[in-house]
Amino acid sequence: MSRVAFLGLGHMGLPMAKNLIAAGHEVRGFDLMDAAVEAAKAAGVPVTEFGIDAVSGAEVVITMFPAGRHVISAYQDGLLAAAEPGTLFIESSTIAVDEARTAHELAVAAGHRNIDAPVSGGVVGAENGTLAFMVGGTDEDFAAALPLLEAMGKRIVHCGGPGLGQAAKVCNNMILAVSQIAVAEAFVLGERLGLEHQALFDVVSQASGQCWSITTNCPVPGPVPTSPANRDYQPGFAGALMAKDLGLALQAIEQTSTDARMGRLAQELYAVYAEGPGATRDFSGIITDIREDLV
Repeated sequence: MSRVAFLGLGHMGLPMAKNLIAAGHEVRGFDLMDAAVEAAKAAGVPVTEFGIDAVSGAEVVITMFPAGRHVISAYQDGLLAAAEPGTLFIESSTIAVDEARTAHELAVAAGHRNIDAPVSGGVVGAENGTLAFMVGGTDEDFAAALPLLEAMGKRIVHCGGPGLGQAAKVCNNMILAVSQIAVAEAFVLGERLGLEHQALFDVVSQASGQCWSITTNCPVPGPVPTSPANRDYQPGFAGALMAKDLGLALQAIEQTSTDARMGRLAQELYAVYAEGPGATRDFSGIITDIREDLV
């Protein structure tokens, strides 16, 4: 079993840390937000006052931060210096590919190991230990991290060298955003043609239009009882986070000169959605914007 520092105990990080403890690992957590700290304590996750205190003596450091600048700043401002030589840093935030590679270079230069291991599966996946991990790093570091990732996830894929886990995450979330918009548009069209939601779901969920956005994240109440649509679009995965991830996708699109028109359009639509109440609602709630836009 490993001694783990888990930095970032929000909606995703806390259940991930709890699953590590349940698997027998020794975990010390840290978060800047008082509410997250109190939630962690209530859940039985030991919390330190400072991040460097959690890192000191740890064999593995997992970070789950809002953005790449937070990761790089934390690495430079004490985390790498506080860690024992050879510590394995697992970066599970969703950040830009070049930021992941910068974090890797900083860790290695400081005498440590590093992989990027962003996740997919949302809060439900984090709670149930069924997350998908997309990993970038060396074969040796991937092998060292695998037992920990398996305690938090069900599907772990080694995507290649440093940064390629984030590359896979960017591509995955671009697909997800485009498909969620398409599903929302189809349900609005079905409504206006007189189709009942359940009837359309029964067809599409078993036909060529079947996808995760239909069978798990159905954007209308009723057909999928566990979908955010049945709890007033409480996330889940908030619209602001999808807008952020699509911003990373747009950055990658432009850096690689890729003709990704659907990805660009999805980024535009989610940027608008996240400017209003969609910032804190589930990203499937974009169906409400689509209804209004089509009036």
